[in-house]
Amino acid sequence: MGREYWKPGNMLYPVPAVMVSCGRKGETPNIITVAWCGSICSSPAMLSISVRPERYSYDIIRETGEFVVNLTTKELTYATDYCGVKSGRDVDKFKEMNLTPCASKEIDAPGIEESPVNIECKVKDIVKLGSHDMFIAEIVSVNIDDRYMDENGKFMLNSTGLVAYSHGEYYLLGEKIGKFGYSVKK
Repeated sequence: MGREYWKPGNMLYPVPAVMVSCGRKGETPNIITVAWCGSICSSPAMLSISVRPERYSYDIIRETGEFVVNLTTKELTYATDYCGVKSGRDVDKFKEMNLTPCASKEIDAPGIEESPVNIECKVKDIVKLGSHDMFIAEIVSVNIDDRYMDENGKFMLNSTGLVAYSHGEYYLLGEKIGKFGYSVKK
């Protein structure tokens, strides 16, 4: 049994597959699929997305300073893939994928109604990295679909059919094998 050594590359998988919605006033809103997205701070709540500068959404996000991260589900996987390979310069992705823009609470960029969670973000910094620039953003509001609330008022996020991206493929999250702190619980 041995090991192979490869050149440096992105092998940190799985990652969330999210649809990021954005828009300028008076223009058709757009959606870009992003795999380089992650939590970076809990107080204040912040996340980052990394986007190639040549992507249509890049200038929209840079100019408006806002975007919405929309979590994806099994039912949204086709649209998630489509929004990652088609350009908003050429097509109206909301229309083509039968998605509904929904008003955000704190920003002008719309969320995606069909997503179980819309995370409204305001850009705080842009870090030029190379192939991608990282948008560091503060989370200013989280909007959830109340269809996933149980009778006790608990949000059943893991019952929404969340999707992850791993090495070029989409996966439905599977079997629960533990929970935070279970290794030390008595």
